[in-house]
Amino acid sequence: MRGIIHRMSDSQHINHPLIKPDTIEQRLYQLSLAGEALKKSTLVVLPTGLGKTIVALLVMVSRLPKGKVLLLSPTKPLVEQHAAFFRNALNIPPEEVVLFTGNTPPGKRKSMWDTAKVVVSTPQVIENDILGKKIDLENVSCVIFDEAHRATGDYSYVYIAEKYARQNRDPLVLGITASPGSDPDKIQEVCTNLRIGAVEVRSDSDTDVRPYVFDKDIEWKYVPIPVEIKGLKQLMDKVLSDRLNKLRELGIISTYQTRLSKREMLDLQGRMQSQLRSFPDQKLYQGISLLAEIFKVSHAIEIAETQGASALSRYFERLENEARSKSGSKAARRLMEDLSMRQAIHHLSGCDGNNPKLGLVKELVEKQVIENPQSRVIVFTNYRDTAELVSESLKEVPGIKPVRFVGQASKYKDTGLTQKQQVEIIQKFKDGEYNTLVATSVAEEGLDIPATDLVVFFEPIPSEIRSIQRKGRTGRKHAGRVVILMAKGSKDEAYHWSSNRREKTMLATMKTMNFELAAPEEAASEAPPQGNGQKNLQDFHKEVQEPKPEEGHVRVFIDQREIRSTVARALEKLGAEIILRTLEVGDYVISDRVGIERKTAEDFLSTLMDGRDLFGQISDLVRTFERPLLIIEGEGLYTTRQIHPNAIRGVLASITIDFGVPVIFSRDEEDTAALISVMAKREQTGAKKDISLHGKKTSLTLKEQQEYVISSLPEIGPAVARNLLRHFGSVERIMAASREELMEVGLVGPKTADRIKEVVGGEYKG
Repeated sequence: MRGIIHRMSDSQHINHPLIKPDTIEQRLYQLSLAGEALKKSTLVVLPTGLGKTIVALLVMVSRLPKGKVLLLSPTKPLVEQHAAFFRNALNIPPEEVVLFTGNTPPGKRKSMWDTAKVVVSTPQVIENDILGKKIDLENVSCVIFDEAHRATGDYSYVYIAEKYARQNRDPLVLGITASPGSDPDKIQEVCTNLRIGAVEVRSDSDTDVRPYVFDKDIEWKYVPIPVEIKGLKQLMDKVLSDRLNKLRELGIISTYQTRLSKREMLDLQGRMQSQLRSFPDQKLYQGISLLAEIFKVSHAIEIAETQGASALSRYFERLENEARSKSGSKAARRLMEDLSMRQAIHHLSGCDGNNPKLGLVKELVEKQVIENPQSRVIVFTNYRDTAELVSESLKEVPGIKPVRFVGQASKYKDTGLTQKQQVEIIQKFKDGEYNTLVATSVAEEGLDIPATDLVVFFEPIPSEIRSIQRKGRTGRKHAGRVVILMAKGSKDEAYHWSSNRREKTMLATMKTMNFELAAPEEAASEAPPQGNGQKNLQDFHKEVQEPKPEEGHVRVFIDQREIRSTVARALEKLGAEIILRTLEVGDYVISDRVGIERKTAEDFLSTLMDGRDLFGQISDLVRTFERPLLIIEGEGLYTTRQIHPNAIRGVLASITIDFGVPVIFSRDEEDTAALISVMAKREQTGAKKDISLHGKKTSLTLKEQQEYVISSLPEIGPAVARNLLRHFGSVERIMAASREELMEVGLVGPKTADRIKEVVGGEYKG
């Protein structure tokens, strides 16, 4: 860092051999933060718009002489944005800054990694390549974690930081974030997971930051809830009250509970699912279904009060679609049949759909654009439906050029934006083709969106992290304004004050915490103190290098597609050697005779619902391995989908008895990994280590093809199909059989016979 400071010139730009001249403005707080970050692994907390990426650049150029630098960012647009910045700012050949995303061919990544000086990547790609032994982090001089507050739970950041600590003798981690949250335990978790030893914080009020911060005028405006919405709420409250009464009658909630918060509903759901695993009870099934209805009605009430009639109409439309869908939930069907809900839907059809918030947004944006035609405005909404309604409404106002900006996922009548489309929209917003971005949470984090003059919250949000990120979109290069709209007497108010309290708590926490954090390895170590009484982080890393294969270590072949789960990561932690392959049969192979198919409870149920060939997979497993095994992982096998428990039990019985495949249930991914590890040790101890991957998927035999054709007819399952084929001898004879002849076959009644004849003999009207 001293090298950078000594080379600063009077031009007010940083002068460094690895930074292009006249590119980076010198700011003392950024230099100070980078200097501290070079002393030890550090979390830097800096408000949005004050140059976290510049701090990363300063650390990067100081560490590049020691080896390549890896910067990780959560999304493809962010990665592309960072890569473009570093190619523009670094005084190295542009090809030495490489970009890794899921679109980068796996075959090319190894050679790109070897020749690169700076690698900018999404974390999942790096995690996969480490697991697949394509790369290691031994020669990485620094890892920078963008949006570091994500380093919790099973997120890829956690695994990469752990591997970096193990594989590198002189590691340096830099975490950068605008808002780590208000919970000290969460902040500590992030620091522990990233092996961070210090936290450096700057806020808008710090003296060295203040000259670069422009005022933000933050105000909130109350909006009355329309009378017609209050009438709607009364009807939905009746439904809510009825479901709560039923829960009380079942003894699931106390007779004194007249309402349930979202947190209480989630806790209750977890308790009931846990009880079902140990003691299946019809009351619990009823309770879970009732709770699902309560979730939906509560959400409808919140939408009505905070988003308005038009947004509620769209929600009801999706609920009706779910109720009509074959795979839809019983909760949706019952709600759509409920008299009070039908009355609410009818009442809604008579509403004019105008939401006072919409009018206020139009007024705010129009005034801003009239006063300053070059203005840029962002309107944040929690829901996509609202984003569409707001953007359509703003199109009616002369001078406003709005665009909807949402995430990638698509659902019923709601198409998302690809990452390429997102990048194009941001560029057009910069260029002035659009002057108002109507965005959901996708615009909160990190993206290089130009400084805006006005940020409008269509509704408050309870998350202090997201609230800080939204507010940070203004007041960067000139004074800005933030307006928060609140429906009076609704959850809007609770969310606003909750977020406000948490923001204050976060700043207080960050200022008062003991930021000279012991590295997590130090805290766990029982070794005697050295030097100043505390083990050095580097000393620890020398001790915990990647474990070398011992006599008796096990190898597990894993299908490439399983990399999306954390089972492979957990197996590696248990000391197994992971070998990724494309397996045609099974997900895990631990010996020549043992192949394992793994399904989550949700995936297992999905195969039953959408017609995927579960029995074909099991058949291939049986044909290929002497000891096949099915692991079903996770909770909710009897509660996640609206499938009768006896149907699920029937499938399990068939897998176990007809195919002879044992079924083992595991709690979660770590439990699955522990099971596989124990079985692999049993299989490989004292045996030959080489495992032959000889499994191939089978093509359907003629018999199986015939059964498939007949079982695809209405009202026909596998058992009836086999009965028909045994009776008639061929598919052709079944198709030619009369109604009476069909009814001679076991399990074929009048209704089934009629449906077969209707399909076979009916005129095609395509």
